[in-house]
Amino acid sequence: HPGVFEELVKIAVELAYQGREGKPLGTIFVLGDAERVMQISRQMIFNPFQGYPEEERNILDPSLRETIKEFSSLDGAFVIREDGVILAAGRYLSASMEDAGLPQGLGSRHAAAAGITAVTNAISIVISESTGDVRIFKNGKIFLEIEKENPQKAG
Repeated sequence: HPGVFEELVKIAVELAYQGREGKPLGTIFVLGDAERVMQISRQMIFNPFQGYPEEERNILDPSLRETIKEFSSLDGAFVIREDGVILAAGRYLSASMEDAGLPQGLGSRHAAAAGITAVTNAISIVISESTGDVRIFKNGKIFLEIEKENPQKAG
């Protein structure tokens, strides 16, 4: 679903710029291959999206924006199905790539985001808490970088 990826990137860039209540935040969105991602990750906290009907937890629904912002301050990753339905937030991604050949200074959040895309067909979108940059990983590698200082590069 092409619209889902675009929407997710938009949400990530928005979060990177605004943070939550003015404070910078970092989070991971994992999109696609959701069944496999759920198998190799585990819930760190109570899943805030559990028990809600699918139509109420689709990222294409603009009324979910604030909810996503709220939960992005939780530790762990969002897991999102291809069609935009959020399966979970607060997931611990066990497939971390500590020596993924990631650029210097990228921490465990980026290692986890790279790792999950190396062992699944998912894409991950990471917001860096320290810089506000947004990085998109595919097949264990950085696929796209959107730097906070320079939003023109995102086009």
